[in-house]
Amino acid sequence: MKKTIIQYIFLVIGAFIAAFSVENILVPALILDGGIVGVSMIISSLTVIPLGLLTMVINIPFVLMGSKRLGWEFLLRTVIAMGVFSGFLLVFGEMPFFVTKDELLATVFGGILLGCGVGLVIRSGGCLDGTETVAILISQKMNVSVGQVVLMCNIVIYLVAGCLFGLDRGLYSLLTYFIVSRVTDFIHTGLDQGKAVMIITDHGKLIADDIYQTLGRTVTFIKGEGLISGEKTVLYCVITRIELPLIRKIVEKDDYSAFVTISDVSEIVGKHIKSVEAVKEEENASDGI
Repeated sequence: MKKTIIQYIFLVIGAFIAAFSVENILVPALILDGGIVGVSMIISSLTVIPLGLLTMVINIPFVLMGSKRLGWEFLLRTVIAMGVFSGFLLVFGEMPFFVTKDELLATVFGGILLGCGVGLVIRSGGCLDGTETVAILISQKMNVSVGQVVLMCNIVIYLVAGCLFGLDRGLYSLLTYFIVSRVTDFIHTGLDQGKAVMIITDHGKLIADDIYQTLGRTVTFIKGEGLISGEKTVLYCVITRIELPLIRKIVEKDDYSAFVTISDVSEIVGKHIKSVEAVKEEENASDGI
C-alpha cells in the first residue's frame, strides 16, 4: 500500500511538472509537444478553446482503446495523470506568468522539464498521451516498434506546425521532442524500444501463465541451473517499456521470489512481441484452419 501511494504521488508530481513546462514555457514560445498534446496545442492556438480541455477530450478515445490491452489499473492511473495534467494546464493557462519567450531556452529547458514529468508518470505506471497506447496496439499487429509509430505521428504534427507557424517552429518542436525522449530515458529505464526481460524462478509455468493472461505475451522457457540453488527455469520475454510496471507487479503480487533482469533491446528482427491474437492465428494455421 505504501509503495502504491508513493507511485500515485509521483504520478501527480509528474503531471504537474509536465503541465507547467507545456503551458508556461513551450506555449508562450509557440513550440509544440508531440502526440495528442501537440495536436491540442495547434487547435488551441487557432481557436479560443482552452488547451487543458482539448487535451482531455481528444485523449479519451485513445486511452479507452489502449485500456482494452493494458488493463484497468493502467486506465485508472492514466485517467488520474491526464486529469491532473489537464487541470493544471487550465490553472497555468489563466496565469500571466511565463518563464521565457526565447526559442532556444524554451526548447532546451521546456524539453528537460517535460521529459522529467513524462518520465515520472510512465515510471509510476501511467501515461499522459493517448498516442503511445495506440502505438502499442499497432506495434503488436504490425512489424513496427512503438517508437517508430510515435515518431511518424509526431513528424506529421511538426510538418503541420511548420506550415502554420513557420518552419523554425516546426524545427524547434522537433528538437524539443528529442530532448524530451532523452530525458524520459534518464528518468525511466527504457525508450520506446523493446525491453528484454529475463525471469529466473522455480515457478516458471505460473509466472508465464500470469504474463499471458495479463499482457497477452508469450514467453520462451530456458532451462538453467544455479551453483547453489540447483535447477531453475528462465523465462525470456520482450515487452514495451510501458508494460514494465505490469511485469514488476506480476512478480511481486504472486510472491514467486523470482530474480528479474531487464535490459535494452537495440534492434529487433522479426515478430518479437506476440499478442494473444497472433498466437491464435499461428495455432489456427498449424491446424489447417
